This record gives sequence, C-alpha cells and structure tokens, in this order.
Amino acid sequence: MLHNRSVINGMLLAAVLMCALSVVLSQHEARKLLSQLQKEKNRAQQMDVEWGQLQLEQSTLSAPGRMANVLENKLEMRLPANENVRFIQLAPNGQAVLKP
Repeated sequence: MLHNRSVINGMLLAAVLMCALSVVLSQHEARKLLSQLQKEKNRAQQMDVEWGQLQLEQSTLSAPGRMANVLENKLEMRLPANENVRFIQLAPNGQAVLKP
C-alpha cells in the first residue's frame, strides 16, 4: 500500500513539475511576443513619421514656383521675349497656319 502511494505521489509530482514548466515556457513565449509586438509598433510609428516627411518633401518639390526657380537658376532657362513667340494654328484641312 505504501509503495502504491509513493508511485502516485511521484506521478503527481511529475505532473505538477510538467505543468509548472509549461506555465514558465508559455509566459516566456508571451513576453517574447509582446516584445516583438512593441518593436513592430515602434517601427510602424517610425514609418508613419517618414511617410509624413516624404509627403512634405513631395509637396515642396512639386511646388510650381520651385520649378520656375530651378529652370532659371540651375538650367539658366528664360521665357522668350514676346516678339520671339509664334503661334501656330491648325486649319480644318490639317495644315499648320502661322498666326501673326
């Protein structure tokens, strides 16, 4: 009878130790996943900030005044004088007609 009790107690002790180990492992996994989630949230926030900066940069670079400034200063391009501008109009027959 005493031997049966020892076997049962040993089995119960082994079951309790396995359950305790399982709890520890699952808590460790949960902490690891929580840490990974926090890293991904931080990364998403950084990407949001970068997206805002890129949108601001795009609006700055595509401003109409900036293009005129680049053309004049960097490429040294100027609008032609009025007397150098010619208008061409297409006639109904498809021929080009120079307008005075």
